[in-house]
Amino acid sequence: MAWWCAGVAWPVGARVAVLRWEGGRVSPLGAGREIGFRAEGDRRCVGARGNPCPVRATVSARVTQARCDECARLDRAHSVAADGVPDDPRTYRVYLAWFGPGMVKVGITAEERGAARLLEQGAVAFTWLGRGPLMAARRTEELLRAALGVPDRIPYGRKRAVRAALPPAGERVAEVAELHARAVALGGWAGSLERMACEVVDHAAVFGLDGLPPATGVVRGLTGGGVVAGRLLAAAGPDLHLRTAGDEVVVLDTRLMTGWSLVGADPAAGMSVPVTWTRAGGEQDGLF
Repeated sequence: MAWWCAGVAWPVGARVAVLRWEGGRVSPLGAGREIGFRAEGDRRCVGARGNPCPVRATVSARVTQARCDECARLDRAHSVAADGVPDDPRTYRVYLAWFGPGMVKVGITAEERGAARLLEQGAVAFTWLGRGPLMAARRTEELLRAALGVPDRIPYGRKRAVRAALPPAGERVAEVAELHARAVALGGWAGSLERMACEVVDHAAVFGLDGLPPATGVVRGLTGGGVVAGRLLAAAGPDLHLRTAGDEVVVLDTRLMTGWSLVGADPAAGMSVPVTWTRAGGEQDGLF
């Protein structure tokens, strides 16, 4: 039976991520779980905003969003990130997210989602900065980015590169707390945004990063007939860190799984998808 992946989710209050499947089923992603699947056919557009792609367009295996151009435009048009819904009545929170030494960003998320957005991004530590209406949160987010000199996003490649060599928890908390103090001391915040006290939350244990070995490879994309298999070491954001039968540690961005018809495979089968190796030996491209 074929399954269609809907991505990783972090249920509110849960200590373990789940892999969602179309139809409502979920697979818990606890450390030590054996994982094995094979992609079949071509990768197809997943549509937008709950609507299927009208032409079931074929999409590239190497993009993280399995949408054709038309569906991507529709999805973006109704996105909070693109200010597509400026009259959203919900309360929003501004946050400070830490991914590694010197790797910090400021962002916003709907208050009702709790810390889900931070978990989805793979934030190792975070604290709230303020709460209020959407546009006030957006204006303050832009102010803090400029004043603190932090980017609006951090590439996943950089996040993955430091997960196995993080500083102690105390140092992580201290760096976040120092930036929080600088942020709340700034003038120019939107008047309707309430400042929030510094309460640093650390996700290293939730992700399974303690003792995580360095990655030796990263999956570049799936292929029809290609297999991904291994034992789960950690799940951070959309990334699964897998130890393969060949004793490699390979990272799979689960967003690359969407749009494929997937069937079960032997967890001991190893990898037969394109992988970029980060150890000596260069790149493996295509089936091997």
